[in-house]
Amino acid sequence: MPALVTLSGRFVRLEPLSLAAVDDLVAAASEDRTIYAFTRVPQGRDEVVSYVEAAMAEQAEGRSLPFAIRWLNTDRVVGATRLMHLEYWQGPMPWPPGTRGAVGDIPSVADIGYTWLGASAQGTGVNRESKYLLLSHAFEDWNVHRITLKADVRNSRSRAAIEALGAHFDGVRRADSRAPTTRSEIPRSTRS
Repeated sequence: MPALVTLSGRFVRLEPLSLAAVDDLVAAASEDRTIYAFTRVPQGRDEVVSYVEAAMAEQAEGRSLPFAIRWLNTDRVVGATRLMHLEYWQGPMPWPPGTRGAVGDIPSVADIGYTWLGASAQGTGVNRESKYLLLSHAFEDWNVHRITLKADVRNSRSRAAIEALGAHFDGVRRADSRAPTTRSEIPRSTRS
């Protein structure tokens, strides 16, 4: 399981996600919910507590490393992100194929995801620096082979942000995860 770390930049600090961040996360998630058309963001205190507890349980299993995003400009937690779907390639190949091998201390591959920001932090550089800190940690400290960033194919804003990082677009994965599919599940302000 990877060690807990705090990652600091000029504008943000990524802190290990904990229940201490709940009040700030509730406030951030309550700002303008119409911007979350294709991103699952917990709503209300009970959902935020469940979200944090689930992320911490994945962390304890060695499957993710979740962070609270603290915007240094306001000294408030304004969202969350994580290194997730951690895979460990050290040691012998697991048998039978498809089973999970032993969890090591340093992942070999990871995804960056479950990222969301309160409306006031969007478009400020907070997301860009957060991703830079995660990418730097994964490539420089863990020496991973690959990082994957995903966005719903309909989420042009997130896809543009990923491409602005210099990430290479590999294509569209079909049926990768459940997403809003009906007009009632997509906030009115983002419907076409």
